[in-house]
Amino acid sequence: MSKTLENQESQKNISLVPIFIIAGLFFIFGFVTWINGALIPFMKTINELTDAQSYLVASASYISFVVMALPASYIIEKVGYKKGMSFGLALMGIGALVFIPAAEARTYTLFLTGIFIQGLGMTLLQTASNPYITILGPMESAAKRIAIMGIANKVAGALGSLIFGAILLSGIDEIKEQLTLVSLEEKTTLLNEMADSVVMPYIIMAVVLFILAVLITKAPLPHVEAEEVEEDDTDGVIVVKKTSIFQFPHLWLGVLALFLYVGVEVIAGDTIISYGLSLGMPGEEAKSFTLMTLFAMVGTYLLGVFLIPKYVSQVTALKVSAILGIVFAICVLSTTGFTSVLFVAALGISNALVWPAIWPLALNGMGKFTKTASALLIMAISGGAIIPPLYGALVDSKKEVLIAQGMEQATATATAATSGYWILIPCYAFILFFAVYGHKIGLKKA
Repeated sequence: MSKTLENQESQKNISLVPIFIIAGLFFIFGFVTWINGALIPFMKTINELTDAQSYLVASASYISFVVMALPASYIIEKVGYKKGMSFGLALMGIGALVFIPAAEARTYTLFLTGIFIQGLGMTLLQTASNPYITILGPMESAAKRIAIMGIANKVAGALGSLIFGAILLSGIDEIKEQLTLVSLEEKTTLLNEMADSVVMPYIIMAVVLFILAVLITKAPLPHVEAEEVEEDDTDGVIVVKKTSIFQFPHLWLGVLALFLYVGVEVIAGDTIISYGLSLGMPGEEAKSFTLMTLFAMVGTYLLGVFLIPKYVSQVTALKVSAILGIVFAICVLSTTGFTSVLFVAALGISNALVWPAIWPLALNGMGKFTKTASALLIMAISGGAIIPPLYGALVDSKKEVLIAQGMEQATATATAATSGYWILIPCYAFILFFAVYGHKIGLKKA
């Protein structure tokens, strides 16, 4: 009896090791992803870019998920999850090294190339690690494991934005002012010196990534494969003998739900500072607003780790998240000033458990198609590149109309920035549909 308990405890401990290792990987791509917030104004200054050109930093990252997702699933199919993770880390390291010649030449195209290569590596890493942590244990507790990953990801994001913000943006206002006063030759020298400040951080990043790429190949990560659900005509469960990824409607609905989710998450995190500024709040106050959204997400992740699946199922968690998203969006539209900003930050609460819940629901019963399905879900990250600009277009359009009607520009800007958040409501409504019904379509006979 004692020996049996000892074996059970040993198995429990073994299962924690891969969870901590994968959490470390989520920390890494959380750190790398969220430093884009600091890179955008940095690149704008050193390369003398317009606002639109500077946002290509984000575009270079998101495009990589679309380009690399399906090739990543093919690579993982051939080499397995562990080697796929290792290749992803190494590719991210190569991308980091590209920043060295990019800084020396102060060439924006090279910087974007480095960011794109890092994005390819992150795509490979995510395509391997997300399904791995999903199928590592029981499917009903997958959202709990992914919530732990989310904590690592967002904590890393907060650290990344703080560290790189301090390194890259320290004194940037003073430098901008100097640039307007000095000669062309002095201006070039100042910009070159500023560009050089990115070299050492990215050398350190590359070294760490290459070391981790080697270590992950030695890590005690057990081989796992997704289970296929057996055909059962009497109970009407799932039909197993599928021959195409297109025979899983619940997966495609999950991809769309995830696409919309990433869009609303990016809106909640990336527009909140601009929203505060549009309401007339000072920059010193508004610059910390993104952290409020991150803290809201981390707190809800912790709640999810405690509640799922013992007290709350991942389906219920997704339903509640979608409903809260709709409620908070309506509150944003119905309030003004700092109260409205707080409701934008509160979207972090409604967003936190959506990614952890959609993954296991979308991958349920995928069996041998799991790696391809994971690639499609990773491609859904492109929602972050498409939906936020739609919010921006809505704001611009509404502002022009209000100004044409005679409204003062500052008031029109604030009103338009608030009204643009209505785009969140249909997104959360579809996520709610997926939680209530969409995740079951094709899995059970009518």
